[in-house]
Amino acid sequence: MTKTKAFVVVKPGHQVDAATLQAFVKERLAPYKYPRFIEFMTELPKTATGKIQRFRLRELERKA
Repeated sequence: MTKTKAFVVVKPGHQVDAATLQAFVKERLAPYKYPRFIEFMTELPKTATGKIQRFRLRELERKA
């Protein structure tokens, strides 16, 4: 079974914790879809055109 993980970048000046974010998402998605794990990052890896490099996020997970 795959467990969902969210990589989150919080805007400067804002604060949020994992439990609050999970509760927010649970209200809007089916219960089985909410992220079980949340990792806060300063920025997401992006290409020169601004697309998120999802393969880099997967690489981070394999190394962890």
